[in-house]
Amino acid sequence: MKTTEQLVWVIYDISKDKTRNKVIKATEEAGLYRVQKSVFLGTINRTKLDEMVMKVKDLINEETDSVYIFPMCEVDFKKVITAGQAFDKKLVTDEVKALIY
Repeated sequence: MKTTEQLVWVIYDISKDKTRNKVIKATEEAGLYRVQKSVFLGTINRTKLDEMVMKVKDLINEETDSVYIFPMCEVDFKKVITAGQAFDKKLVTDEVKALIY
């Protein structure tokens, strides 16, 4: 992982399909990968992260929607505990897979 990039989780609960789809597109355009229906994960540089945050804030309704963005260092990520079908292996990149497994 490049030192200028950091691992980021994006977790959301968005009520309207149209808004949700736009947020999904924004996270994918930022280079993140879907690991669950409403969870994205990946490495991103600070500029792209800031751009994505601004875009997401403009898209959502702050009265009804929730978006959580969690930066995480690789050391802490390797301590994540999963059970069952925690990640959709078909949807994550080799870079993220290397961190997970």
